[in-house]
Amino acid sequence: FQPGFGLLFDIDGVLVRGRTPIPAAKKAFQKLVNPQGEFVVPVVFVTNAGNVLRQTKADQLSHILGVPISQDQVMMSHSPLRMFKKYHEKCVLVSGQGPVLDIAKNLGFAKVVSIDMVREAFPLLDMVDHNRRPKLPSSPIVNLPKIEAVILFGEPIRWETNLQLIIDILLTNGNLSSIHQNQKCPHLPLLACNMDLMWMAEAQSPRFGHGTFLVCLENIYKKITGKELKYEALMGKPSEMTYHYAEYLIREQAAQRGWRTPITSLYAIGDNLMTDIYGANMYNRYLEERAARKSSKAVAKVAAGTRSSTALPQEEEVDNAWETELAPPSATSCKSILVCTGVYNPRTEVPPDANQAIKETVFHGHRDFRFDPALVEPGHIVQDVDAAVELIFEREKLLVQ
Repeated sequence: FQPGFGLLFDIDGVLVRGRTPIPAAKKAFQKLVNPQGEFVVPVVFVTNAGNVLRQTKADQLSHILGVPISQDQVMMSHSPLRMFKKYHEKCVLVSGQGPVLDIAKNLGFAKVVSIDMVREAFPLLDMVDHNRRPKLPSSPIVNLPKIEAVILFGEPIRWETNLQLIIDILLTNGNLSSIHQNQKCPHLPLLACNMDLMWMAEAQSPRFGHGTFLVCLENIYKKITGKELKYEALMGKPSEMTYHYAEYLIREQAAQRGWRTPITSLYAIGDNLMTDIYGANMYNRYLEERAARKSSKAVAKVAAGTRSSTALPQEEEVDNAWETELAPPSATSCKSILVCTGVYNPRTEVPPDANQAIKETVFHGHRDFRFDPALVEPGHIVQDVDAAVELIFEREKLLVQ
């Protein structure tokens, strides 16, 4: 059997709630591995979490699901940063929690500065918490290199400190010994991973995600400067780049297993309309448009009476920069499946018609993503991840083991 499809699983709200496994997850994964413990189809876990190394997340998943997961099957919200090589030699400030310095170095960044390092070098900058103010007058211990870019990995622990120091860096152009210069335009490159406004842990209602932190940062910056905060890149679901990278990991996995059939279909299983469903549908639209462009080019070449690639130079594909890093996708579709165990919870039985289920919804997506109601319509709505796997196997005519 050579699979022609791959699976993209969200983690929070689909496989776990906080640290508690969702019962259907283990059941689903028993169907996805053969008696030797090998996956029968390529599987990638696409999470917007960004506070751990891939290996740590792979180990957690292996433990929860009872099947061996390698770090090459895990995609964190920050994974595409590997492709941003032009920043790898620059001095970057990182914000988030967990081992952010290790994560940044693991992604290829050579010179990394944390918020804590900035606090230590400039103790007078962190003033909100009276208990943390320096007791004695202190002069800055300036031994930090000039910061050249800012990377936001995920929600940090002390928002007031992070918001203040990131704004300071942006308004001083990375030179904290100087004063704010509001007219400095444009500000330093800012790269953000994970735009989730909310995520589902053990509590009854969703909790603040990194997207909420970004809303604060964007609004503070605009209030102070009168200008919009600009991102060099936004990573994590629902960004196209994230799905493109996930598709590349699926292809790599198939190649390693010696599967020759091209992977043409992707199935993305998630619990959040604004990230998992929106992102999968947006990537599906991208794949469909790409296929349409390719076929219209082929028609144009035939019409021109030639099949040589020199026929229509002005028509040659100019695709997104990351495509050159990853090679073009082999997939032609990415189907979205919504589960009811996380952020989305209809509190009722599963609606028979997915199109009737979600017509009106408040846009929780990021400021820079245009809301398109068609993109929050899931391909299917199912109760849980086990039902999602059954549905996919049925569609792909694969016998459930």
